[in-house]
Amino acid sequence: MSHYDVIVIGGGIAGVSIGYELSKDRSVCLLEMESTLAFHTTGRSAATFLETYGGPEIRALTTGSRSFFENPPEYFEAALMSPRPLLQFAKAGRGQVIADLHADVLPLVPDAELLSPEDVAKVFPPVRPGYVDAGMYEPGAMELDVHGLHQGYARGMRAQKGEIVKSAPVVALSHGGDSWTVTTADGAEHTATAVVNAAGAWGDVVGEMAGAKPVGLMPLLRSIFMVSSPSGAETKDLPIFGDIDQSFYVKPEGEQFLCSPADETPTPPSDVSADMLEIARAIDEINAATTLNAKSVSSSWGGLRSFVPDRNFVVGPDAEVPNFFWFVGQGGYGIQTSPASAMVGAALVRGEDIPADLAARGLDVEKLAPNRPGISIAADH
Repeated sequence: MSHYDVIVIGGGIAGVSIGYELSKDRSVCLLEMESTLAFHTTGRSAATFLETYGGPEIRALTTGSRSFFENPPEYFEAALMSPRPLLQFAKAGRGQVIADLHADVLPLVPDAELLSPEDVAKVFPPVRPGYVDAGMYEPGAMELDVHGLHQGYARGMRAQKGEIVKSAPVVALSHGGDSWTVTTADGAEHTATAVVNAAGAWGDVVGEMAGAKPVGLMPLLRSIFMVSSPSGAETKDLPIFGDIDQSFYVKPEGEQFLCSPADETPTPPSDVSADMLEIARAIDEINAATTLNAKSVSSSWGGLRSFVPDRNFVVGPDAEVPNFFWFVGQGGYGIQTSPASAMVGAALVRGEDIPADLAARGLDVEKLAPNRPGISIAADH
């Protein structure tokens, strides 16, 4: 039996990022149920950095992560960002939605720009005339190297003497005295002063093992598919093009487009596949909105985005279970917020204040607290 300061449960981007931060000054063991890290949601991401996405807390964490991505620490072997602007559009009659969002994001994303339908067509020529009422352009949006980011966190954690154990699904947690005992399916027992629940879609399952009330995590299926570009490589530098009402988005990938119906189908925690009916709907929407003439799907896959009802993250100590910390509910924002989120989560495990620059961006950790009003009540029903 090994004893640690902290055991982290989950080896996706949430687990390795907070494990990396904590291993700077704590002994840390990360337990991952699969034989490979990042098998589920992290490995299936659309890999974007979008500062206008999400609510105020999400935007504070995203903008607060940019400097890390631009100048990553020594354990990250390659550049993590490359330019990929975002163009969100509103259909006819929905322009005010874009205008309201633009006003909301300007304090943290001052280069976000409102576009007329004519300007939208200049930025994204495949759009069909008359389809768009208004657009919002985010020139500073980026693509992220998710594999490089995840590997860098894992590499840094190991270099800081953190341990990573794969094929180790947790089957029991018990607390006695000042210590947690975490038992895995092979019968191994690990003890630690604190446990961090970074189990993604399985977060409530792990929480209940620890005796905590569920926070109401809702795993939602998101489908992704690839189609060929009608113009080949000519479209490779176009921005991401997405509906503000979440009916679809398309992202250039060389001579193809990565597309999604932006679906959110409630699904139990599992290894999921794409919803082909949602893909068919999205193809109809894409062809109505653009001249991309999407037809055959070259590949498709699904991933789970796990949210609680108010769509904020769940980060911090459980109010009723000692030394049990939540780090779940990152939904579709976990990768782009991972540097700042991990710093916040690690600070709360240590009992410290959050970084001053994140507080200056308006981040309110009470709105991330596991036992905040709303989510526990929703979980009980």
